[in-house]
Amino acid sequence: MGKRFNIRVYGIWICDGKILVNEEIIRGQKVIKFPGGGMDWGEGTIDCLKREWLEELGIDIEVIKHFYTTDFFQQSAFDESQVISIYYLISANMPDKIINQVANERTYWMNIADICEDIFTLPIDRKVGAMLREYKAL
Repeated sequence: MGKRFNIRVYGIWICDGKILVNEEIIRGQKVIKFPGGGMDWGEGTIDCLKREWLEELGIDIEVIKHFYTTDFFQQSAFDESQVISIYYLISANMPDKIINQVANERTYWMNIADICEDIFTLPIDRKVGAMLREYKAL
């Protein structure tokens, strides 16, 4: 298989001083990241994000604004693709309980004061974690 792009779309939900994060096992490795996932053929980025949140968390979201798109080369940790990740700030009606509907995944709230690049596993998420520290200081 030749060189290819792997486009990922993630939502950043900040609510009451907390941020929603996702923990999952990918190929035996624990990964802490933002909720979201891979874009399917024929989807736009916002459609992808809404689908991923609905499929994984059962939550309908509203996209507020673009936050960040990868601006450096990043090879996937899992295959030979180049990863391009797109992050949006989102909002939603708060469900009584957030239940991750995917096996081997856990989604939970983390205090935004505790967010830093070291919390996240993957390099692009680490950059966004560092950006969030600056963002919340504004």
